[in-house]
Amino acid sequence: MQNRGNNGKKDKQNQDSKYVKLMWAVYGAFLALVVLFFMILSFGWLGFMPSFEQLENPDSNLASEVLSDDGTLLGYIGIQNRTNVDYKDLPESLINALKATEDVRFEKHSGIDSRSLFRVLFKTVIGRQQSSGGGSTITQQLAKNLFPREKKSKFSTPYYKLKEWIVAVKLERRYSKQEIISMYLNTVDFGSNSFGIKTASYTFFGKIPQELQLEESAVLVGLLKAPTTYNPVRHPDKSTERRNTVLSQMYKYDFIDKDTYDKAAAKQLVTHYHPQTQDEGVATYFREKVRQYMNKWCKTHYKPNGEPYDVYRDGLKIYTTLNYDMQTNAESAVKEHFTELQKAFFAQCKGRKGTPFTGISQDNIEKYYDQAMKSSERYKKLTEEGAKDKEIRLNFSTPTDMRIFSWNGDKDTVMSPMDSIKYYKYFLNTGMVSVEPQTGHIKVYVGGINYKYFKFDNAQLGRRQIGSTFKPFVYAAAMRDSGIEPCFQIENSPVTFLDYDNWTPKNSNHAREGEIVNLKWALANSVNYVSAALMKDYTTPQSVINLVRSMGITDPIQPVPSICLGTPDLTVWEMACAMATFVNQGVHKEPVFITKITDNKGMVLETFSSKSNTALDEKTAYLVVDLMKGVVDGGTGSRLRYKYGVKSVIAGKTGTTDNNSDGWFIGLNPKLATAIWVGGEYRSIHFTSMTWGQGAAMALPVYGYFMNRCEKNPHLGFYQGSFTRPSGIEFNDDCSAWDKPTDNDNDTIEIQMPGSEYGKGW
Repeated sequence: MQNRGNNGKKDKQNQDSKYVKLMWAVYGAFLALVVLFFMILSFGWLGFMPSFEQLENPDSNLASEVLSDDGTLLGYIGIQNRTNVDYKDLPESLINALKATEDVRFEKHSGIDSRSLFRVLFKTVIGRQQSSGGGSTITQQLAKNLFPREKKSKFSTPYYKLKEWIVAVKLERRYSKQEIISMYLNTVDFGSNSFGIKTASYTFFGKIPQELQLEESAVLVGLLKAPTTYNPVRHPDKSTERRNTVLSQMYKYDFIDKDTYDKAAAKQLVTHYHPQTQDEGVATYFREKVRQYMNKWCKTHYKPNGEPYDVYRDGLKIYTTLNYDMQTNAESAVKEHFTELQKAFFAQCKGRKGTPFTGISQDNIEKYYDQAMKSSERYKKLTEEGAKDKEIRLNFSTPTDMRIFSWNGDKDTVMSPMDSIKYYKYFLNTGMVSVEPQTGHIKVYVGGINYKYFKFDNAQLGRRQIGSTFKPFVYAAAMRDSGIEPCFQIENSPVTFLDYDNWTPKNSNHAREGEIVNLKWALANSVNYVSAALMKDYTTPQSVINLVRSMGITDPIQPVPSICLGTPDLTVWEMACAMATFVNQGVHKEPVFITKITDNKGMVLETFSSKSNTALDEKTAYLVVDLMKGVVDGGTGSRLRYKYGVKSVIAGKTGTTDNNSDGWFIGLNPKLATAIWVGGEYRSIHFTSMTWGQGAAMALPVYGYFMNRCEKNPHLGFYQGSFTRPSGIEFNDDCSAWDKPTDNDNDTIEIQMPGSEYGKGW
């Protein structure tokens, strides 16, 4: 019996041993399967898994930065508005806010935090406590940002979660904790088209990350939970509440003390919103010009691996010549003047048939509208979708919700697309370019009143008749060719060109007609008789054309006498760069708008400098500047002094074309040459009176407001000294006839002769 009992006990032990072995075998097999599963996942056999090279160089779609001459960010070119920032450039408050809110045990885990996972399991899953927090570490979130999930569904989420665990562990092995923090902040989406902390800092606060205050860091970290819900611009109350939650987490985990928490939580939410889109921000037209140039540049410049650079993904840094303060001053000046100018134009058009057009038939007006319709994106899209002409026109006549431009801010309204086309024809537009004469660097570039609604670039693409602003070139050619000087005496009487159908230009007024006047008085008052006399007796059309060609003007110009009054159609860009030659003692500097391009590591890929050529002797160049000073000090540009209070030494020239279609102003400072044009989209859109229609009223005020701002900006240090008079040059600048100034601001040209191309739009 005892043997049987012992045998039974032995059998039971053997059986228990088998169960234990089986259990361990099952457990071992399970572990092996788990390990095998993770190995298969890691090798990428069950779907994409980043390789070692991809972990070392993650594809991050870095936007390229467009920078001003002092390194200030103008904007981005890229698929995502994102550029990288190093850990050393991140403020401690931001790093601590991130840890306290997203992963307080960040320094203690290796990519996966088991304690957080158990908390999620017991509190969130079992206990249904949704507020208990998530289990993802910062490293896991980085893994998801770098290698997004291909799809999301109820069943695929656990699978992708496991993949993120593996990537997180690999990231922890490849990178330091500091690198992971900076990589995470460089890749995360903060909303408002802001990817990465550098873009977000500028978008919401107008700062670089190093300058962020504690409460601002808390706002940005708070955005990570829900960028739309906690947007500080759209939802300031919710953003403030979320900010304070972040601050309380920092206090809870001893990153800040109670006093610091109380002070930061009590502060009012203040943002400085700088949306980073191509349609908004500073220098929008200029940034588009840079983008187009970089598209071409990338096609002929290659990375070390042989692939061409990609301006949208490679994070290039494009250093431009644009001056940030001058550019913002110019854009503010345009807004200040046009708010008043447009109001005057609307008042002129009120109740008048055919507005905003003047002097053309209704059939031609309808043709303009039809052309605008067919050039619109809406028309192109409907055409691509196969819509018939009748359907398209019905679409354009159907009222719809839309947002439209106004000088008092964008407005939501209901309007048909065709009515919106007609509405935008009422707006006057502008182009403005300022160049540094000594370097050829473009310092200001305004292509229009609002890039979002008016895409056409008037600074470089718009060719418009330039009127009397062309006269300084005629005076320069005459003085160079004949040796005459500013005090040279000439009769203010009609001049007839017998070889050109007896063409006899007229003055815009009768001031001192029939008298002997000097060149300084004649240019200051834009006297057409004198310009014609210079063209006929002291130079030739071809000589003037040769001169302006050497000064950088390449647009077509016919060699006819009428160019003495400004019949050529030229661009604002060319006029600014050519006029800068007079200031630079006759040496023309080829315009430059980019100084260098670097890769995202700072390696210089290419540098740019201006080429130069001597276009005019320095004496004649200085004499022209001296003549143009008279325009501002007592001629058609004198309102710069008495109305706009500009104190700097300025040489200038106003210009107005027939029917007030184009208003121009040229302003020359010893360190800056500026050209400004103002007008309607078509030449038939214009003021009907000289009160507002002349260049001195349309374009000059923009320069006045601009210069006033530049002079008062202590940070800018705007140059207000005198023009440099070349050594050894003597001439008489005490002109006796100069003692008879006039109040005339009118410099309109009236031209009707063969070859003048009068009346042609752009």
